[in-house]
Order: sequence, then structure tokens, then C-alpha cells
Amino acid sequence: MMRLSFLRTRSPGDIAFTIGLVIVCAVILFVTLYPIYFVMIASISDATMVATGRVWVWPQNISLFGYEQILEDGRIWTGYRNTIIYTVVGTAVNLLVTLPAAYALSRREFRPRRVLMFFFAFTMFFNGGLIPMYLLLRDLSLLDNWLVFILPSAVNVYNLIIARAFFENSLPEELYEAATIDGATYFQFFARMAVPLSMAIISVIGLYYLVQHWNDFFTGLVFVRTYDKQPLQIVLRDILISNQAFSGGAGGSGGSGGGSYAQQYADQIKYGVIVVSTLPVIILYPFMQRYFEKGVMIGSVKG
Repeated sequence: MMRLSFLRTRSPGDIAFTIGLVIVCAVILFVTLYPIYFVMIASISDATMVATGRVWVWPQNISLFGYEQILEDGRIWTGYRNTIIYTVVGTAVNLLVTLPAAYALSRREFRPRRVLMFFFAFTMFFNGGLIPMYLLLRDLSLLDNWLVFILPSAVNVYNLIIARAFFENSLPEELYEAATIDGATYFQFFARMAVPLSMAIISVIGLYYLVQHWNDFFTGLVFVRTYDKQPLQIVLRDILISNQAFSGGAGGSGGSGGGSYAQQYADQIKYGVIVVSTLPVIILYPFMQRYFEKGVMIGSVKG
């Protein structure tokens, strides 16, 4: 009854607009989620059926051989261990550096803040390039060192700007004045009031940092040579390359039958690698969705 009365109070144009909006949102949702779903079902389906377009909704000729090969490889667990360490420690360092810096730059009584913000913003548009970066890290003894995944990327200027805008616009000045009357210092106000009131923005930039560290491929490729220190992305790349080389070699020496057999499992491993590398972040996101949605709306136009 409530739905019928709600529809009666709306004009036909409003109803048509709502229906159109629902259809558009449904199409966007499908376009966003279906590639992820397809990769999952393709990782356990026959590669021939995937290549011929017969896998659309349900997996065909289910086989877990690709996942068995991936998970039985000891390099996977080494890569997972390294990536989890780099992600957890790196995200913690990022937040410990970004939040105090953003809070300091948000204080209007801090006079050098505009000059410092200019130098921060300058790095978003200009940098020295790969070779000077390599030489700098070499002189700092960070090459082939696990700290190379953490220290050079301790601050992301974009996240710094977001956090600074939040502290500047969302924390009322009267709150700080009341705290100073009670004898609170800058550090006490930041730790006891600013941080607890900023969990939404902390969750957002924390998720940004987490995904950045989890997907960090270039750092391990260029600056790390010891295989035991490589992140998961490099390990998965090596597994994928070795299986593609195996399938190509099998096809060249073992005839068409051997080549197609090897290619079938190589394709399963290829899709399985994608699932293994992205599944942890996909699982984590729903637990942070509430804070993430609230945080990304900070600064939006409200009316």
C-alpha cells in the first residue's frame, strides 16, 4: 500500500525518469561486475570453450588444475608473505606520515603552509625520472632492500591534499578553541580529537595506500634482484611467463595435441593468476565500504 501511494503522488515523468535511472545503473553494474565474474568462471573452465565463446554465465568442464598448480608453487606463498608485509607496514607508515603532515598544513596559523604545499604539489607534475631515482636509492642503500617498497612512497601528495582539505573544512575551529581552553596542545588535539573524528577519510586514503602497495609491480621489477624479497605481482608474472613458454614449447615439439593440452592449462593458470592477485582486495572492500562511501563524498556539493 505504501508503494502504491508513493507512486500515485509522483508524475508519469518522475516515474519514467526513475525507471530509466534504474536501468542505467543496472547496466553500469553489469558492465563493472561481469568482467570479474567472467575471469572467475574462465579460470575453472575448459580453455577451448572460453576461446570459442561458449562460456558466458556458467563454467564449462570444471577443472581446478590451474589453481592446484598455482597454490602448489612455493613461490606463491613467499610472494604473499612479502606483499602482506609490504602492504601492512607500508600503509601504516603512509598514514603515520600523511595524517600529521595534512593536519599541520591545514592549520591557518602555520605560516609556511602555502610554501610547503607548493613544493608538495610541484612533485605531482615534475620529477627527476627513473635514472636519478635509481642512483638516489643506490646511494641510500635501498636497492635490493625491502624498505624500497615503503620509504620512497611514504607520502602520496594526492592523498595528502584530500586529508588536508578534510581537516581544514570538516573540523570546526570552535572545537580546537574549546580544547585549548581545557589546556590541550596541538599534538593532544590531533591525537584525541582530530583522528577519532576522521575515521572516514582515514579509511579512504588507507584503502588507496593499501591497493597501491598490493599492486606495486614496478618497484620489485626495477629495484629488487633477490627473489625472496619479490612481491606477489612479480612472482605471478614469472609463473605466467614460464607457463606460456611451456605451452609454446609443447606446441612446437609435441604436435598439435600436446600444444592444445598445454595451452588449455596455461590459460587456466593465466585466469587463476588474476583471481589470486585480486581476490584479497575484493574480499576486504565490503568491510570498508561504509567508511569508503562516506569518505569519498567529503567535499562534494550538498544541497
